[in-house]
Amino acid sequence: MGATAGVVWGRAEQQDFRSRVRGTLLGAAVGDALGAPVDRMTGDEIREACGPDGVVDLVAAYGRRGAVTHLTQLALFSVDGLIRAQVRRDTGAWHPPTDLHRAYLRWAATQRDWGPDERRAEDGWLAREEWLYARRDPTRALLMGLGDQRMGTLEAPKNPDAAGPEAVARSAPFGLLVGWEPQLVVQLAVECAAQTHGHPSACLAAGGYAAVVHALARGEALEGAVQRALALLAARVGHDPVSDALRLALGAVRQGMPGPAVVEELAGDGGSAQVLAAAVYCALVAEDVRHGLRLAVNHGGPSAATGALTGGLLGALHGETALPPGWLAELEGRATVLELADDFAMEMTQGPALHNPAGASPGWLSRYPRA
Repeated sequence: MGATAGVVWGRAEQQDFRSRVRGTLLGAAVGDALGAPVDRMTGDEIREACGPDGVVDLVAAYGRRGAVTHLTQLALFSVDGLIRAQVRRDTGAWHPPTDLHRAYLRWAATQRDWGPDERRAEDGWLAREEWLYARRDPTRALLMGLGDQRMGTLEAPKNPDAAGPEAVARSAPFGLLVGWEPQLVVQLAVECAAQTHGHPSACLAAGGYAAVVHALARGEALEGAVQRALALLAARVGHDPVSDALRLALGAVRQGMPGPAVVEELAGDGGSAQVLAAAVYCALVAEDVRHGLRLAVNHGGPSAATGALTGGLLGALHGETALPPGWLAELEGRATVLELADDFAMEMTQGPALHNPAGASPGWLSRYPRA
């Protein structure tokens, strides 16, 4: 697989990249938090609970405003796994899906354990963040897929009938591998989706989402990024459900005023391809981040996943400064998200200065052990 070591970064490029990394992770988390309180409610139930305009601000879920779900938790462990893959490459081992699987197993431990086990130095710093040990309605496919040590692969996927959007929502970080070729980004997302969601549409939707984020992180416009993803998907067997859903999203942009009915129609039964299409539509028609996220969560369907995917797209497109500051101020785990985002940006832009086969920063290896 490709790597980022060959990219030459100037100061302006590093600053832009860090802003997009922060924007992607924070935007996805804010969208998740906005949609979590009304997830799977009908439109009428949302309006009854939140007023005639539906969700317009953060609402309490899990006992607080700004709480995130398992979608954000897993996305953070995706980032952790990607950094660890880069660090472990110094040993001569290079198989990112394995490093991502290990990261997801560390997340799975947070869903079983009471809190961090300080004796496990190989866990690194993220697994010692106590707030991540809250169980936020993880789906059965996630718990079953990561319930043992066997890693699902494309040849032998875990949960081959699971087509939900959870694997897509944790795939935005793959798109931030801007030094990789796009087809390798898609391949990594597809392989890692199979670890919990083996249905072809779930795997390819994860790859398609990562491809869109990848193009946005490289500075492309959103519609062009979607077209690029469609071209990459066209080479893959079984792509039609995902490609057709994305084309429906592009077509819906030209069909009247945006509204919850369009989003709900695109989201359909809440499958991965449908939720991806709804998120792409919300991002395309968004007047700004606030408008796009409100549109993404005010429909009868998987509001948290649609919000997370939309937030990731808008964050990658516009960077962190476009995100609503009032929502960021209340976001659960914001300090952790920022710290991890900055570590990822530093690893991808200055990795050789942090570690190489001849030596490494002790502090960095403590945070991201090679084990």
